[in-house]
Amino acid sequence: MEIKVGEPETQRLTLPWCREAHWRETLPAKLNELDLGPTELDCRDWQLGCRDLHQLTELLNRAGVTLTRIHANLRETLVSAAALGYPTHMASPQGHNSKTRSGDAQPKPKTPPKLLFHQGTLRSGDHLSAEGDVLLLGDVNPGARISAGGDVMVWGRLRGIAHAGQDGDTKAKIVALQLRPLQLRIGDAVARGPEDQPQPGLAEEARLEGGAIMIEPARANRFNG
Repeated sequence: MEIKVGEPETQRLTLPWCREAHWRETLPAKLNELDLGPTELDCRDWQLGCRDLHQLTELLNRAGVTLTRIHANLRETLVSAAALGYPTHMASPQGHNSKTRSGDAQPKPKTPPKLLFHQGTLRSGDHLSAEGDVLLLGDVNPGARISAGGDVMVWGRLRGIAHAGQDGDTKAKIVALQLRPLQLRIGDAVARGPEDQPQPGLAEEARLEGGAIMIEPARANRFNG
């Protein structure tokens, strides 16, 4: 684990690469090296759910450290961080996994999946569209639309129209903290949103199964399908 100074008066706590060591084992020693005050957390390639991040932030809070932003290479971790109300940033996958010995051929980097990140509420008449996946931090009000070639993730209330897999991807999903849209579409399948009230604090996921759109509780580690 490394401590790096980022913006003025803001320190950064960087977790180890997941193949090097477990963050739970290295964190206690590094807490003694942190100063009191605002800190940005870089999760690197760790896939952390809401429970993991909550436990980690509790350890930081006990040490007098205030978490201000979460960086990560994986969107699952960013979605969990956003669900807990933290500002997020998609970090570039580099460092440990891209190192080569001197003289070795540099491997061709993989093209990361496209993710459109948008912060703000979509109001009636608005339409947000993405070629790949889309992550919206905000609400989709009635009369607004959100669509994507891949997954649609709304960390807020989805009450408008959502279309995932608009190019025919039947494995695409629609996830929201409150999934009560006027209409759901996955690929060519169409369904109306549920009429019952959602359970408080429970994110929901719509997916295609047997040609029909099914809705079930969402888990962050299922966003890769």
